[in-house]
Amino acid sequence: MVSTDDVKRLREETGAGVMDSKRALEQAGGDFTKAREILREQGTAAAAKRAERATSQGIVESYIHGGGRIGALVEVNCETDFVARTDTFRALARDVAMQVAAMNPLALEVQDVPSDAPGDRSQHALLAQTFIKDSSKTIGDLVKDAIAQTGENVRIARFSRFELGGS
Repeated sequence: MVSTDDVKRLREETGAGVMDSKRALEQAGGDFTKAREILREQGTAAAAKRAERATSQGIVESYIHGGGRIGALVEVNCETDFVARTDTFRALARDVAMQVAAMNPLALEVQDVPSDAPGDRSQHALLAQTFIKDSSKTIGDLVKDAIAQTGENVRIARFSRFELGGS
């Protein structure tokens, strides 16, 4: 039997719904690590189902770092204006802008990274980069998590990074 406190804790940690959290804990036999993995897999499946939905709403987020020497702009899209105003969505956009400023990706996806880029091409693809605030996730994982939490298709449309004195 799963306690309501356990369900509440998992829900707060993952942002999943009450019933989804309860079912995941029951499937995992009360193991939080397994339950989080079950929710992540469910979120990935849900993201795949939503991938074809149009994303005509969203926000443009900025991040300025280094005493004004580096800045980034990102456009993150979703299906409705309601989701675009949520804390989850705004936090995603902010984290992506911070990632762009810190890691200077060359493209959104690995296949779009120029072939002459030094090192591993996945290091230069935003969605494949390890998230600077949590090395257990990639930016792609953050997007999938946002899809699972909001119930809408979410995508990073474009980004740009500026550095003082850069070309």
